Amino acid sequence: MPSTRDIRRRIKSVKNTSQITKAMQMVAASKMRRAQQQALAGRPYAELMNEVLAEVTAGASDFSHPLMAPAETGKRALIVVSTDKGLCGALNSNLFREATKVDKDNTVFISAGRKAAQFLSRTKRDLAAEFSYNDSPEFAEARAISKMAQELFLKGEVAGVDILFTNFVSTLNQYPEIRSFLPVTEIKGIAAGVEGEGNDQELKSASRDFLFEPDAGSVLAELLPHYLNYQMYQILLESKASEHSARMVAMKNATDNANQLIKDLTLEYNKLRQAMITNELLEITSAAMAVG
Repeated sequence: MPSTRDIRRRIKSVKNTSQITKAMQMVAASKMRRAQQQALAGRPYAELMNEVLAEVTAGASDFSHPLMAPAETGKRALIVVSTDKGLCGALNSNLFREATKVDKDNTVFISAGRKAAQFLSRTKRDLAAEFSYNDSPEFAEARAISKMAQELFLKGEVAGVDILFTNFVSTLNQYPEIRSFLPVTEIKGIAAGVEGEGNDQELKSASRDFLFEPDAGSVLAELLPHYLNYQMYQILLESKASEHSARMVAMKNATDNANQLIKDLTLEYNKLRQAMITNELLEITSAAMAVG
């Protein structure tokens, strides 16, 4: 049975842990709000660009581009978007569980985030490149990842590119998703849906006529890479919003568990202290009766 001194030390240790997790919860909550605002702010532009590109592509029936070429048989590339740090619950574990379902012998991997790079190296997968991105992802970071994927596809080293990331739905709900990136076979919604709305709904193509200057091929050839770059950028925003949301929830649960443990230890300490006082009173009483 532990002594009162041991219980006091453990209570002090748990209180210190609780203070740390509480501080991390507050920091994660602050970052979470900013990340969610960035992800939500990017969705209207992404949806509008998708709609415009879908309408223009439907109107230019003779348009062709190497990035839209049908996939041939061969290896595929998978971009795994993870976090740089841990302490975010099962976020990375769920993501890597989906990555293990991919045939590693016929897949080239690209990591975005330190945890993904560590996982791919540890599991002996073919890691072609490693990328990192900030807490507030920048468009240049997304463009670098997208450019790497486009180069692999255009050189014929891979037959297609997919992206595995954590889709942000709400503060309490995030789930891993694999999304096709290359070739661009059809223009779909980039932005992840919020609760109550479907994801990846194919956009309606309008029957409007467009006049291009100098020509449709030149305009769409410039627009298509930007479409892919922004798709990657929006995915980084969604992943970062998922990371901070999961970390805030995980730290809140850790703080609540620490507080409950403190209550249990305090109750145990009081019971043990009361038992010691009772035993001392019994000893004093027994001694007085023996003397008397």
